[in-house]
Amino acid sequence: MSEMGHFKFSNKVFGIPLMAMILIWGVYLVELVIGVNFNEMGVKPRTILGLRGVVLSPFIHGSLEHLYNNTIPLGILLSALWYFYRDVAWKVVVYGILLSGFITWLIGRTSHHIGASGFIYVLASFIFFKGIFSSYFRLVALSLIVVFIYGSMLWYIFPVKDGMSWEGHLAGFLTGLFLAKVVKAGIPQTKKYEWEKEGFKEEDDLFLKHFDKNGNFRELQSDENLIEDDGLSINYIYKENRKNDKQ
Repeated sequence: MSEMGHFKFSNKVFGIPLMAMILIWGVYLVELVIGVNFNEMGVKPRTILGLRGVVLSPFIHGSLEHLYNNTIPLGILLSALWYFYRDVAWKVVVYGILLSGFITWLIGRTSHHIGASGFIYVLASFIFFKGIFSSYFRLVALSLIVVFIYGSMLWYIFPVKDGMSWEGHLAGFLTGLFLAKVVKAGIPQTKKYEWEKEGFKEEDDLFLKHFDKNGNFRELQSDENLIEDDGLSINYIYKENRKNDKQ
């Protein structure tokens, strides 16, 4: 697939992230309006009832600050996912939420783990590692941008801050790495010039025939030289400049 056919803008690049942000803000608004708290519907490790949080926890936030901190990264990373990896985007979203939530359920402390941050780690980890694994220059550049903007997130996969689900962050990071390795995404083929292709011989190239192995131009023996190759004829005519020629 060509680069233009692969990296193509669509309404989903903005539409899907916008819907996700509206959804998490809508859930928080419902909590405020009807006066309920959905925190108990988050992941509660190693309990049967806590398994419902595997699906529900990314949409539940404990405070306005918590919600705000997750909104912008979620929107940016989902846009990048749908623009650069649109063929596997839904697969990354669904498997990312389920797998990271389940790992959190396995390794988490006995508490309710909520918030979209675990899923954000899935997206950041997937986009970073997938770009590195692909070795394609645009995707590698995207990986470097993710590191530049969100590199500091790496510290929060460790227990460095009280009240933060570092287990959810670690689960998201590992899930993104795993998906980057196993999910096959179409990568555009890099255009190769003739001299880059296997089996290319310099002596068969019309242009390179005029240079020696050191890159020096070979002097022609006559004023007019004819080179024929596969029915193609090229005439080279050289004329000396004369002092009396009019400028």
